[in-house]
Amino acid sequence: MTRTESIRVLVVDDSAMFRAAITRALNAEADITVVGGAASADEARRMIATYRPDVVTLDLEMPGEDGLSLLRDYMSKKPVPTVVVSGRTAGAVRLTISALEAGAADVVAKPRGGLECGGFTAVCESVRAAFEMRGKGRRFLMRSETAQNTIRSGPSLWRKTEDWPIVIGASTGGVQALGTLLPSLPADAPPIVVVQHMPEGFTEAFARRLDSLCQMSVVEAKGGEVLRRGLVLIAPGGKRHLVVRGRGSSLVTDLIEGDPVCYSRPSVDVLFQSLAACAAPRLSAAVLTGMGQDGANGLAAIAKAGGRTFAQDQETSGVFGMPARAHEVGASERFVPLPDMAGVLLASIGQVRPSRPVGSNMRKNTTLTRG
Repeated sequence: MTRTESIRVLVVDDSAMFRAAITRALNAEADITVVGGAASADEARRMIATYRPDVVTLDLEMPGEDGLSLLRDYMSKKPVPTVVVSGRTAGAVRLTISALEAGAADVVAKPRGGLECGGFTAVCESVRAAFEMRGKGRRFLMRSETAQNTIRSGPSLWRKTEDWPIVIGASTGGVQALGTLLPSLPADAPPIVVVQHMPEGFTEAFARRLDSLCQMSVVEAKGGEVLRRGLVLIAPGGKRHLVVRGRGSSLVTDLIEGDPVCYSRPSVDVLFQSLAACAAPRLSAAVLTGMGQDGANGLAAIAKAGGRTFAQDQETSGVFGMPARAHEVGASERFVPLPDMAGVLLASIGQVRPSRPVGSNMRKNTTLTRG
């Protein structure tokens, strides 16, 4: 992508210092150009109409009309991929979760350590990921009747199988995807463990929001939880990785120190690999929408150990990077549309993995388009 073909970004923030800092960071990238900066919702609305940016970075806490109202307005008319650049106050976090549900592509926490360009590296990466989501809309961000029918009519072996967890990894677009998948599951579904890439301080509010929507109980993992039927555990964002270990006849969570893996902490790979070691082959896993390749190696480990493995398909993925990479390395059995994923995961429980060597997808999928 040349400079003349760069991603055109509008920066919206009522703080002149933050606008300037984000603008400097984005303009320092060869493939990104800032076309304007807005200090209010009204100004942003005019600039969106004038400049037609490819991506908007959006502060939610602004005087007058807040960023969430602005986002809902333009998402309902002519959606623009949006990265929320959020503070960490309780109010900002609540607004951010609502913004992600309203269609924002990703959230980046405002740096705590100053306004230098280095603190905004995550903004640049999220802008690129959001750019990949152009034209996706929100067609699949709803509870699917297809999924409900699959669960009702599909095999019921999962109701008789007590020790078969489900593990899910997601990144950009995952908040919306999980908001479709998890509410489709019944209250007595098998235990579920999730890594959703989010900054520190946001996953607890996300878990509470999911808990209000789901029949299952959803909580942020604190470490030491026993996996049990009817419980969804969300990995906390920030400083540690979530893993699962065997303890007697139980599977128990733990939070461990460690460097980022695939630029992520918590990492999908780390969680998946821990479950491959202690739960497979009695394990089902899915990689959902997201940029990059986190989850591919972990899904391959689960597949090699005999677990059931799936990847979200391209049409319903906001960003196809993570699912595509997982399938390219032969880690997933097949692509699954998001509305069907809940039913497919439940139907896989208690069922032997199809006999196909891990890695057999590699050659025939090398032309897949990745985010």
